[in-house]
Formats: sequence, structure tokens, C-alpha cells
Amino acid sequence: MRRFPAHPFEPLNDWDKLKEECGIFGVIGLADAANFVALGLHALQHRGQEAGGIVTYEAETGFHSERRFGYVRDKFTSSAVMNLLPGDLGIGHVRYSTAGSKGTAQIRDVQPFFGEFAIGGCAIAHNGNLTNAARLRKDLIARGAIFQSSSDSECIIHLMARSLQKTQAERLKDALRLVEGAFSVIAMTRTKLMGVRDALGVRPLVLGRLGEGYVLASETCALDIIGAEFIREIEPGEMVVIENGHIESSRPFPHAKGRSCIFEQVYFSRPDSIVGGRSVYETRRQIGVELALESPVDADLVCPVPDSGTPAAIGFAAQSGIPFGLGITRNQYMGRTFIEPTEQIRNMGVRLKLNVNRALIRGKRVILVDDSVVRGTTSRKIKDMILDAGAAEVHFRIASPPTAWPCFYGVDTPERSKLLAATMTEDEMRDWIGVDSLKFISLDGLYRAAGEAKGRDNRSPQYCDACFSGEYPVIPADKLDEGFEMKTAAE
Repeated sequence: MRRFPAHPFEPLNDWDKLKEECGIFGVIGLADAANFVALGLHALQHRGQEAGGIVTYEAETGFHSERRFGYVRDKFTSSAVMNLLPGDLGIGHVRYSTAGSKGTAQIRDVQPFFGEFAIGGCAIAHNGNLTNAARLRKDLIARGAIFQSSSDSECIIHLMARSLQKTQAERLKDALRLVEGAFSVIAMTRTKLMGVRDALGVRPLVLGRLGEGYVLASETCALDIIGAEFIREIEPGEMVVIENGHIESSRPFPHAKGRSCIFEQVYFSRPDSIVGGRSVYETRRQIGVELALESPVDADLVCPVPDSGTPAAIGFAAQSGIPFGLGITRNQYMGRTFIEPTEQIRNMGVRLKLNVNRALIRGKRVILVDDSVVRGTTSRKIKDMILDAGAAEVHFRIASPPTAWPCFYGVDTPERSKLLAATMTEDEMRDWIGVDSLKFISLDGLYRAAGEAKGRDNRSPQYCDACFSGEYPVIPADKLDEGFEMKTAAE
């Protein structure tokens, strides 16, 4: 992955934040399903901003698929496109590219993927990452499979094709029993909408209802945008099949204790979503409270790094009694191509996207609250901006523990050697960033903020927190084949 953005108007922190790679959405029993899918994907755009796709089914004309690069609002709103997607059953997907491939992705990599089998067609949309995909792909190719994309998700289609089961639902179960890693999958046949989560429930999936129809989505905010009623989360290891207004639930995998991704609470999910029965906003606000209790500091102003640091900054200010202020403003209307990206413009970096409120900052001891530190490059630039505006001191408080390990479950993460916390102590990071103090919330503090009053159960952790702890609940087989070294007992 590149160190700096190739263009100065790329979204802030694209090169210095962890990114969820996918959002998925599906509906059944709603006329003009594609319009609802497009709205749902728009609400999930934060989970993937590179490309999107929609597949629908209409009885007279069959399956229809449209895939586009760009934002949903730009590519799936015109009647010319939406008229190509008739039917009352549809699924959709938004994606980021994976590390190292940004700008080189092909349209064939954009989901949903579709397969036409002897028993009928099936389309799938997958959020997560298969940790044994390389092994599966090698074996499938050796047995004659012809892959059309570079996506691990295509393995599921090929595994379904090789199943001898008589229904698509049973074939999907067969396929998913052979894969490892993290997956929330939405699939559709001519008459069914299906949703399934892996046994640990690492990636989210929720069920809703709108009129006589049903909805599956990555987050509840996508239900809200179409006015759907939230029914419940799909449980870890559960598969639901929806047909003719009836929902059938089954458990295709061996029972395991759920371990959903805790970073959904910290950063990935929208603050107006409900994850694991908890308001994401409230969890993030409580993270700020825990930070203030764990790492107090004398200061004059608590300032969030927009926008993801705002709820934690509100909680920090409330607990500490230090005034909250919007000392940094994001430029919401920055274009991407209205000016040539000369070297001088490139060097402006973060200043093109953020601006400091000098009148508020000048002379103040400022606490900056951010959601995470990955490489630290953006933190250094923001620190420079605050000091240039006349701040007397700069203190960073981070709303997650140090990110010292890569994620292999569907998050675009730099290799471990490029994670600041993997190569430096907290004090060394403080000195490298150049701030007066730097403190991260503890892992126990994060768990308390997420509703676990006693903190993390180290014998049986309640969440997947591998990016912080190095404890991977699913062995990353492909990465081990590539030489990745797991955490040792000494670490």
C-alpha cells in the first residue's frame, strides 16, 4: 500500500486509517427492489466507496446485473440505469479495493457475483475475508474451475457449483462449511433471499421488515433510510432463508461463542447504527468517558479530529469537565480534480481537507481525540496544524488501543511492519508524532465502553480484537503460508 495519496483530494485519512472493505444489502417482496437496494447501499457507502453493484430478478426477464465504479449517488440514481434492474428481489454490494490494488481493480472484481447452475441462478454478496481463499482457489483451479475475478468471494460460487445438494440454500451451506475466516453473505435465487453469518459473527448482518417485504443489511442505518423496521440481528452461525413472506432459520456450522469485530464499535459502523444491541454513538461516547478516567490531563479544550473522533471527544469533555470545542473543521465540499495535483499542492496534504479554528485554538492546551493511530502520518500533520495555529500544548487521546496487528477478516490493513504500534512503544510514538502526551484507551477500557462491565475476559474474549491483541480467533492459513508470524507467548 502506498504511503501518501496519489491525488491531493482523496478522502481524508484514506492512507492512514483502517477501512472496512464491504457493505451488503438485499430486499425481497418489494416492487422496484433495485431502488431500495440503491438507497440501502447509499446508507452503507462509508463501508466501501470504490465501486458498487446490484443484481435483481424479474420473473419474465430473469436476472439482471449492473456494476459500476464510483459512488452509489452518482451511478445508481438515473432512471436509465435503474430501469435495467426490474423485479421485486435484489441484492447489492459496495466495496473498497484491497491493500496494494487501489486504482488497479477491474469491474469483474465488483460484486455481487452471479452463477448459473443446473438448478438455477444464484447471486451472492460477501462482506468479510476468507482466510483460506488462496488454498481453495488453487485446489478449485486444479479441478478445472475458471475464475473470472481476483476476489476471494468468487470461491463461494465455485464451491456451490461443485455441491451435489438439490437446492441453492443447501449448496450455499456446503460451500460455506469449506471456507474459513469471516463472512456475512447475502444471496438470492429466483425466489429466495438468504443471509448467513460465520460461526463467530465477525462481520455484522441485520434483518428488517418493510410492509410485506424483508430486508437484510450490514447495518441498521441502511434499514432506517428506507423506513424499514429493525427485527433483529442475524446471529453468529445462523442462516435465514426468506421466501413467500416466510423466514426459515438454521444453524449450518458447529456451535461457537460469537466474537464480533470490536472495531465496528470504534470506527467502521455509522454512529446512528445499532450493533450488538448497543448504540454505536453511545459506545463511542463512553469510550471518551473511559479515556478521561484512565488518562486525565490538564488542558483548556477537548477537540475531536473530524468526524469519527467526535462522540469520544464529547464523552471525554463531559467526564473531565474540560470544555468541548470544534477546533478543527472539515471541508465537506472539497472537489477531487478541480486543480492539477502539483507537488506544492500535494504538500498541503491534510490542510486541503481540514482547517483549524485559530481563534479557538490560540494559546490553548488542546486535547485532540481521534479514533485510532495506524501509521501516524496524519496525526503528525494534524499536530503541526494545531501548533501552527498557536496552541500552547497538544495532547492526543486515542479512542482505541494501539493497532499493532493486521486484520485478516475483511479490513484493509497495512502489513505489520508499517503499523506504528508494532514497531514503537507508546512513549516512542508520542515522540515520533511530536506531541506533549499520547495515550490510548486500554483494551479493558474499550470493553467496558462496549458494555462489558468487567472488561475483557482474557480466557474467552467477547469480541474479535486481533488488531489490538494479536489473538486471531480464526487462524489465517493463507497468511501463514506467506510467512506471517503469529503472536508468541512472550508477546
